[in-house]
Amino acid sequence: QVQVAESGGGLVQPGGSLILSCEVSGPTSSLYAMGWFRQPQGKEREFVTALRGTTGFTDYADSVAGRFSISFGNTKRTNYLKLSSLEPDDTAVYICAAHEGRRALRSPSSYDYWGQGTQVTVSS
Repeated sequence: QVQVAESGGGLVQPGGSLILSCEVSGPTSSLYAMGWFRQPQGKEREFVTALRGTTGFTDYADSVAGRFSISFGNTKRTNYLKLSSLEPDDTAVYICAAHEGRRALRSPSSYDYWGQGTQVTVSS
């Protein structure tokens, strides 16, 4: 069974930074991409960023471009998401996901495996 696990969430002041981590484990021979989504309280899940396993191609939502950065960890099945210049509107549960096969990076339906999420709260 493939599992996705995130960590690193917490409480941070506006303008601060956090680093989230994600690890994908289990019996999968290939992984097309890893991505992050977030879901603010009472709102729909939204795309944040994605990272292609083969090329390292990255994609970012307009709301986070220039502030967030995703990169591989020690393997192609791990990643770090650096959140900088955080704003209260960034408050959400951040969820890491992964998928096999060439499908749209921004679409939640493309992803096969999902983590449980980690809470990021931006408040003074």
